[in-house]
Amino acid sequence: MSEKILVTGAKGQLGADIIKVLSHRGIAHKGVDLDDFDITDREAVFEAIQNYRPDAVIHCAAYTAVDKAEDEPERCRLINEEGTKNIALACKKAGAKMTYISTEYVFAGDGEAFHKPNDPTAPLSVYGISKAAGEKAVLEILDQAFIVRISGAFGVSGSNFVKTMLRLGKERDRINVVCDQIGSPTYTADLAPLLCDMAATEKYGIYHATNEDICSWAEFAREIFRLAGLDVKVNPIPASEYPAKAKRPYNSRLDKGCLDEAGFKRLPTWQDGLRRYLEDEIFE
Repeated sequence: MSEKILVTGAKGQLGADIIKVLSHRGIAHKGVDLDDFDITDREAVFEAIQNYRPDAVIHCAAYTAVDKAEDEPERCRLINEEGTKNIALACKKAGAKMTYISTEYVFAGDGEAFHKPNDPTAPLSVYGISKAAGEKAVLEILDQAFIVRISGAFGVSGSNFVKTMLRLGKERDRINVVCDQIGSPTYTADLAPLLCDMAATEKYGIYHATNEDICSWAEFAREIFRLAGLDVKVNPIPASEYPAKAKRPYNSRLDKGCLDEAGFKRLPTWQDGLRRYLEDEIFE
């Protein structure tokens, strides 16, 4: 493992889980968030990274409010593109590796084929465009870089689909959930060890890393309610009937053969991750 790791977005659900893994493994690390420095402030970014001199940076900080981004395109771009560019430039100056957390939203999501890491990107939303721009900036600036695309993240810190369903499930006995957007949820506690493993290597490139198996949001919701013991009827509806400002890819299937080729272990199934998440973090 690299000797010192800097984790941005350390208070978010993925960043918090990465900090737990690094602590458990006894790896020297520092978690930073907005109250430490603003990633859009290049001078502050350079100063922070030069002062700590990490061997690797795992960059989790991001603007992730997908629908709100349609109303705040410049703010979204500033954080996800310019902020990421600042981190990459500082990593280059410090000679540090960088891991950039990206998303399946960089794809248009047509058809039913699993997207491969090197497939052309064609984002549909402001958020997706900003994340694709962040990827491009990292790859242009750094050779020592990992781009890791994930989907439907859920963890203990922050808000996510699972927490929303649990809250609504206690308030309602019936709920409409989109049934024609297909992908793989990602349990951040499962993803975090993989990202730390990657940072210990020089197997740079673009990776897809979600939990195994696929489902629609409606199927995901049904399993949440079943495992939580909530008697809630899920009414499957097409995305066209669900009011959302940002366009989302219908096909979020991600090909993870890249993990096999690099010798990394795939994550457990999303069902298994969800079960452990609910048992260990919600109902303990």
